[in-house]
Amino acid sequence: MRPTWRDASPGVIADALKRAQARPSGNWYVVGGSGDLPADRPLGRVVEGTEIVLWRGEDGSVRAGAGACPHLGAPLKDSRVRCGTLVCHWHGLALDGAPFAGWEPFPAHDDGVLLWVRLDRTGGEAPLAEPVVPVRPDPASAVAAVCTVVGRCEPQDVVANRLDPWHGAWFHPYSFVDLTVVGSPGSPAADGDADDGEDSFVVDVSFKVAGRAVVPVRAVFTAPEPRTVVMHITRGEGAGSVVETHATPLGADASGRPRTAVVEAVVAASDRRGFAVARAAAPALRPLMRAAAGRLWRDDLAYAERRWALRRTGRFPG
Repeated sequence: MRPTWRDASPGVIADALKRAQARPSGNWYVVGGSGDLPADRPLGRVVEGTEIVLWRGEDGSVRAGAGACPHLGAPLKDSRVRCGTLVCHWHGLALDGAPFAGWEPFPAHDDGVLLWVRLDRTGGEAPLAEPVVPVRPDPASAVAAVCTVVGRCEPQDVVANRLDPWHGAWFHPYSFVDLTVVGSPGSPAADGDADDGEDSFVVDVSFKVAGRAVVPVRAVFTAPEPRTVVMHITRGEGAGSVVETHATPLGADASGRPRTAVVEAVVAASDRRGFAVARAAAPALRPLMRAAAGRLWRDDLAYAERRWALRRTGRFPG
């Protein structure tokens, strides 16, 4: 492979990261996949040290709020959902999603692929009514899978990893070959695949399928908000498909190191007639899609954690 270190300018990556961090998030955080929240039981999460519980109302919409019962502090994630009402398993206090006895609800959003919670005190920005959700294929004609992994770093380290497409074939030779960055911020957009006004990284890459079989595509990476990077397939097999990487801060571990959840959603689509078979086999495909994303992120979290460690000691280049 041709070395890419001369092209992977630390300044270009750092400037793109800065511009991403300056974009509004409206205080929305991804907390998991829509499929993680069934109708009959709640889901517990922590965002930047804030304990959260989510559940579905009787109409199927998502409700969210503080994760501790206002009575005696029971963990509401271990409670029951009855007819859309969360019933504490310690003493039976019932919550329907409205404020009650000091218990604080949070705005929540289910976009059909991911679950979001708005935390205005944590985010500190002007709130938005809805999260910044990237353009995706029609869910009725796509297959979606969500993978979650956790690393000891900050969200910016995850975003910086994704804003460095030059590392792809070097760091992940089992998944990518012939990777060439054909457009980046500050350079001309590649053949109309990226808007000159956006921070876009345009990549021609071949994905390994099996053995020597590869699928060449063109992909465009953008960062629509501070904790999200989206890869759109614009040409080749699966054009229109997206991979969304969302970085959610969890808070510090026992040693004081920051922890970040990487929630990656793969929404695959194709105009091939045979893709209907893939949609029918979605229950079997989703574990494979999650496993492939998890393998990539085992490596990429090592990159992100190393970046955080170097920044912490003031030894990060540039």
